[in-house]
Amino acid sequence: MNEIIEYFSTIPSAHRAMILAGGIAFFWLIESAVPFFKFGYNKWQHAGINLFFTITTIIVNFCLALVLVNTAQWTVDNHFGLLNWLPEMNGWIFALVGLLLLDFIGAYLAHWVEHKVKFLWRFHLIHHTDTWIDTTSGNRHHPGESVIRFAFTTLGVLIVGSPMWMVFLYQTLSVVATQFTHANIALPKSLDRIMSYVLVSPDMHKVHHHYVLPYTDSNYGNIFSVWDRLFGTFKVLDRENVVYGVDTHMKPEEHNNLKNLLLIPFQKKRSPKTDV
Repeated sequence: MNEIIEYFSTIPSAHRAMILAGGIAFFWLIESAVPFFKFGYNKWQHAGINLFFTITTIIVNFCLALVLVNTAQWTVDNHFGLLNWLPEMNGWIFALVGLLLLDFIGAYLAHWVEHKVKFLWRFHLIHHTDTWIDTTSGNRHHPGESVIRFAFTTLGVLIVGSPMWMVFLYQTLSVVATQFTHANIALPKSLDRIMSYVLVSPDMHKVHHHYVLPYTDSNYGNIFSVWDRLFGTFKVLDRENVVYGVDTHMKPEEHNNLKNLLLIPFQKKRSPKTDV
């Protein structure tokens, strides 16, 4: 555990970039060789749009990084936050508890709020407009949402009281998990189901990207599936019945046009349908 703490306390930016790029390349190759859905789309053009949003997310996080670092250090220096108020525990258990709490507040809760607050949904909507979900879709976030996500992450760090090494560890696991669950691949159904009892599996996240309610408003988990099961937001839909996108923006000129995607949060709101 000490080696992990030491590494993530000083993880070079180059290593984080390699993990991001390496993960995309790895899952890109797999889904290109054995895709689950055969979309018949221009994969490079689609990737170009999603990589643009990946770069804007990196820029937003880089510009605001000092806020996150100072928040984490403040919680440690002032013995503030849930982790600092718990009894002393084994290092591995401490890390697991911290990762679970960060996943709940900074990811699951943030995701749930983005779906329930209309103003925030306008920005998160861009992520759901993608009708060709693949590994590049994981970072398809409007710059405005990147700021919103960063605010929730910082709030999570403050409430949890997590040291910076734990934040870096969580973000690294989150990047890989996001690329994996968005990749256009499919595990054997039995393996996917077993995995979903603990972790967010590809099939579980596919349901979240189904184009109509109530499935869009389900399976908010990022790394751990426990929160969806605990709070009743877990839903199942056979993978063959999943239709990607969001019913309010199913036209290619809307969901596959970078200029329009950037403007969607400022356009007139459209009412979704519900699949009952």
